[in-house]
Amino acid sequence: MSTSHASHAVASWVVDTRALRWFQLVADGVTVTEVSELERTAQSAVSRALARLEADVGTPLLRRSGRTLRMTHAGVAFKHHVDAFMHELDDGLAAVHQLVDPETGTVTLSVQPSLGAWLVPDLVGSFRVAHPEVRFDVRPKRDELVTTVQTRAEIDLELSTLHPRDRSVRWQRLTSEPLRLVVPARHPLASRAAVELVEVAEQPFVTVRPTSLLRRQCDELCDRAGFQPDVAIECDDLPTVRGFVAAGLGIAIVPAPRGAAVGDQPLHHLRITDAGAAREVGMAWSADRRLLPAAELFRSHVAERAAAGLLPGLAEVAPAG
Repeated sequence: MSTSHASHAVASWVVDTRALRWFQLVADGVTVTEVSELERTAQSAVSRALARLEADVGTPLLRRSGRTLRMTHAGVAFKHHVDAFMHELDDGLAAVHQLVDPETGTVTLSVQPSLGAWLVPDLVGSFRVAHPEVRFDVRPKRDELVTTVQTRAEIDLELSTLHPRDRSVRWQRLTSEPLRLVVPARHPLASRAAVELVEVAEQPFVTVRPTSLLRRQCDELCDRAGFQPDVAIECDDLPTVRGFVAAGLGIAIVPAPRGAAVGDQPLHHLRITDAGAAREVGMAWSADRRLLPAAELFRSHVAERAAAGLLPGLAEVAPAG
């Protein structure tokens, strides 16, 4: 078929989505008989639809091999694009379904791991009281320095301490999370309520990796206090950091505990008096992609809950001794 003929055929073709779905099934090894049974239609109707599809494309897509049909080289090339097209079509139909009934959608969240224990359960739990059928796909944010709503279209909302400056990303502040100096329960500072960082300049620190936003902020706080921290141990996550501190292997700068009381832990959290000892927690979403109704409902819920001051408060931390 000539290029001009092919262009004319594509321009004038009215897509029969049933034929495309039947072609997918047959190409994947389902027999025409099985397709007719699945679709509750006559075998002849399936065969005619496949024949019309081949006529519209302008070349055979299937060939008979014994009792089954197998794809020709053209069929293999065509199916790759049919699969992509049908996937997009199904996504579109799902989006329309959510427009009709947003209570059955799925919200995909990207979450900074350090927020997973206190913020996300509160937000999702309070939302599902009113919207119990909405599902959640919660994914840990692997790289704290890069936003996921810009590079990964399947992410609806991001909860993190990263404030993206890109105009393609919208961001809303939710709360401020104070930073604390955490020391073992028997540390000389454990009887204190507050500390200035210069007082611990000579002590060994336990920290998260340099690729963490928290690590960068800790280094900046120490730099402004006039020293570089003596990093004795680097960890991948905050629970491990707290574990090493509890074992007496160093001190650490961590987010203030929230939610349940932590007075039974062998740790003591001191308020840091240095300026800037806090980090902002926010919500980000793409400015270039409209949120589906379920995700928009959740975004509004998060914003309203934060504005009303209903996010989990700081934990009651019992003094040492």
